[in-house]
Amino acid sequence: MKKIMLIGSTGCGKTTLCQRLTGQEERYKKTQAIEVVGGAAIDTPGEYLDRKGLFTALIVTAVEADLVLFLQAADDSRFLFAPGQCGAFSVPAVGVVTKTDLASPEAARQAEELLKLAGAGQVFRVSARTGQGMEELKAFLEQEDPLP
Repeated sequence: MKKIMLIGSTGCGKTTLCQRLTGQEERYKKTQAIEVVGGAAIDTPGEYLDRKGLFTALIVTAVEADLVLFLQAADDSRFLFAPGQCGAFSVPAVGVVTKTDLASPEAARQAEELLKLAGAGQVFRVSARTGQGMEELKAFLEQEDPLP
């Protein structure tokens, strides 16, 4: 798997998705600092996106990753990514709509469109809790060159 960095607002499911992708036991924990998980993923606190002054730390950290995942929870009406924000990173970015089991198909579609507006070249819909869409995302990340 390529080394990935997960970015999203507080509570969007970054840590849960990270645990599922790296084969760790799923357990809730509040991410307080940027963490490397299993050598394959960089989990980031939601506050780094929520508080615009901390966003530069994400840009700097992304140089350690092969791919950035922009996460948007399907059940969250807030959208904190700016149009074209993926372009701020030196590595490619894809979008991941999380918590699809908690929202309507229309809400998931809306989240996908917003991630595309932010510049995500490809968008996946997943539920880390039910496993929906996880195999497709994992297969994409396992590809030799998963970049869009």
